[in-house]
Amino acid sequence: MRRADRLFQIVQHLRGGRSMTAATLAERLEVSERTIYRDIADLKACGVPIDGEAGVGYLMRDGFDLPPLMFSRDEIAALVAGARIVRAWGGVEMARAAEEALVKITAVLPAGGKRQAEQVAIDAWPGALSEVDRRRLDQVESAIEHRLKLELAYSDADQRATQRTVRPLGLWFWGQVWLLVAWCELRSEFRMFRIDRMRRAELGAAFKPERGRTLADYYHMIEAEGCVAPGQMAPRL
Repeated sequence: MRRADRLFQIVQHLRGGRSMTAATLAERLEVSERTIYRDIADLKACGVPIDGEAGVGYLMRDGFDLPPLMFSRDEIAALVAGARIVRAWGGVEMARAAEEALVKITAVLPAGGKRQAEQVAIDAWPGALSEVDRRRLDQVESAIEHRLKLELAYSDADQRATQRTVRPLGLWFWGQVWLLVAWCELRSEFRMFRIDRMRRAELGAAFKPERGRTLADYYHMIEAEGCVAPGQMAPRL
């Protein structure tokens, strides 16, 4: 967690006159008590009215609040629409995070901004992805983040089954389909795999980026071929 996010969370935990010890805050934010002591001191130095001391507990006096977020009408529409689309078409964790983001954004908007958010008429059909594909999307996203190979049981467009070991590099949303861009160790080249055609996916060994096998290399390749989007080149699945 970034330090700025941690300071924000400390303020949120202490709002409403709630008293919390450094130990409790440290447990919730997964840091050391010493870090909490340092953060509390910095918040006080910035004028945040926190009372208390180490070993006793801390609370924040009433009347303090963070300044409201200021967004233009178009920015609010973009945030709300984007969160709704992710909620409908994202993985389980992505959808949950989008819902939480909507709640947090709406909670800190001034009255006029809240009305604008409620009036955004852009939405996405709920239930667009199956629960299996949602969880698979989370799994693939995690593999990309942690650079873990995926062992796939995959079916192509003709329902032919194949086993692949791939290095997951990125996810593309194309219409109603999520595509995994990966380096396929069987074919020794970049390939795209549809999430909804993965019959099984297991996390494998960690891998390190190698020249010629990164997402940036893939982008360079499709640019050289005159392609700007996955649908403009025949996916070799």
